[in-house]
Amino acid sequence: MSELPYAHGGPPLQGVMRAQAEDFQVDEVLGFAADGSGEHALLTVEKRGANTEWVAQQISRFACVPPMAVGFSGLKDRHALTRQAFSVHLAGRKDPDWSAMPVQGVSVLAAARHSRKLKRGVHRANQFRIRLRDVCGDRAAAEHRLRQLRELGAPNYFGIQRFGHGADNLRAARELFAGKRMGRSQRGFALSAARSALFNAVLARRVVDQTWNEALPGEVFMLAGTHSIFGPQTLDAQLLERLQQHDIDPTGPMWGAGELRTRDLVAELERDAVLHDEDLAAGLAAAELRQERRSLRMMPVDLDAVWQDTDCLELRFTLPSGCFATSLIREMGRFRES
Repeated sequence: MSELPYAHGGPPLQGVMRAQAEDFQVDEVLGFAADGSGEHALLTVEKRGANTEWVAQQISRFACVPPMAVGFSGLKDRHALTRQAFSVHLAGRKDPDWSAMPVQGVSVLAAARHSRKLKRGVHRANQFRIRLRDVCGDRAAAEHRLRQLRELGAPNYFGIQRFGHGADNLRAARELFAGKRMGRSQRGFALSAARSALFNAVLARRVVDQTWNEALPGEVFMLAGTHSIFGPQTLDAQLLERLQQHDIDPTGPMWGAGELRTRDLVAELERDAVLHDEDLAAGLAAAELRQERRSLRMMPVDLDAVWQDTDCLELRFTLPSGCFATSLIREMGRFRES
């Protein structure tokens, strides 16, 4: 991540991130309420210092259901205080006493009945409250950077979390494509890391060219706040105005089998950007993942910054699901994790 180019110039601050779990708070915004009836329990769970899949396993054990009976929408940071939704399939059964679940650092804040299992990626957004400590640097430049992020957004890079500790997931992808056998979970993380690395490579090229938030010939667009894509089509004044108003965003490839949807200059740029890692592209195609698209730009909502002390800065903002807060924060400063 340190080698990826910045969109708005060098970051003006430096300091420490995640000095403690409470410094990195995440609240999942589902965008819908529980139905009030059905075979599933929809839980709001607070976790501290635990990853999402591990919490799902503890819920399945406590509820005496198979792991596949527990669903969740998003993977949340381990080194954080997070609140997110889980669903538990309890066909023909009453809810257990969720308050009695004996898992340290995990508590059920609310429970209601729901008709469907939670699927990956169905939540609308995530709200962040992040404290940065031992902060130093140019405060005037930091205020200017905040205005740039509010008005222009930031490159929608996949964060370092996607690649695993020490990039283990990316190494696993190379081993997978070289023929190593893997379990379903490890294989999934490896494939995801490979796609993310190629997406970041394409986005980095467009950040260098300063076209990551512009429209180029052959562009495929995504409707902001959705996963709906359209194009390529003629770049007329109306389309460019929609891009300027953040109603639509240019997209980059989530690599897979088949032809790119982009055309002309954009397709040429995307093919050229992945040439440095053709083995990953070939492996993803052989795995028969289909070509998909992801927005190149993330727009924070209600981005606010408050100095709580002379060297403690708290950032509050909301991002659409799938966006990484750490990729936004890196535009503000270089923050080491303690």
